[in-house]
Amino acid sequence: MSAVNSTPQSAPSEFEDILYEVEETYAVITINRPESFNSFRSITVDELIEAFTLAWGDNRVRSIILTGAGEKAFCAGGDVKQKAQTGDYGPSRYGMFRISELHKVMRSVPKPVISAVNGVAVGGGNVLSTLCDITIAAPHARFGQAGPKVGSFDAGYGSAFLARVIGEKRAREMWYFCELVDAKKAESWGLVNEVVEAGELLPRAKERARDLGLKAPTALRFLKQSFNADTEMQTGFTNLAMSALDLYAHSPESHEGAAAFAEKRTPDFSRFDGAY
Repeated sequence: MSAVNSTPQSAPSEFEDILYEVEETYAVITINRPESFNSFRSITVDELIEAFTLAWGDNRVRSIILTGAGEKAFCAGGDVKQKAQTGDYGPSRYGMFRISELHKVMRSVPKPVISAVNGVAVGGGNVLSTLCDITIAAPHARFGQAGPKVGSFDAGYGSAFLARVIGEKRAREMWYFCELVDAKKAESWGLVNEVVEAGELLPRAKERARDLGLKAPTALRFLKQSFNADTEMQTGFTNLAMSALDLYAHSPESHEGAAAFAEKRTPDFSRFDGAY
């Protein structure tokens, strides 16, 4: 996937869950499921991978902005209600839930990725924002993990890379207690680069993208790859973790977390205490 086409391809008209557009020297990818707090299902992940790949191969695009539709959420992670209904994240074009591949393409795309966080970035949504090169947040943005509350976890980039970004103690706190962190605290922790007023969020992200459009693209590519090289060993752990998560997602413990979320009750994990 290192070759770049001279003729850019247009976004497929059949996108259901996302929006994709190219403006000036940057692409804007929007998770477009505001009724579900921009949570992702399998088809959402498929489309995000396709959008990032389109931006990768389009030589007009120097950087990529990732955001969510509406004003309440950037992304609330995996669609737990879908999981409670069907036991998985819904149908996929390829018969797989390819969240690990999405993480890899976001890291591998040789162009800086900016997250514009316009609300909650929870669970897998927090992981997506963490993986972006730069994060800009609105004051009402909230960041956190929810896995232990809903019968899930991310033992790959979502924990190991998060610890690299904000430190071990804070990453463990975020995962163990599942408490949301406000935008200002996230900025002080290093999870966010900048906090701007809600109405200025996307304009500021686009301004930064324009700045990147003036920089040498080959230099930016090598810089991103250099930063990634320091944590590339986490890729192997991520593969292992996602295989474990796939098994865990079909366990009674995981189903209890999803069911409790869908039924708006406190999950009862007490019967799994002896599962070790």
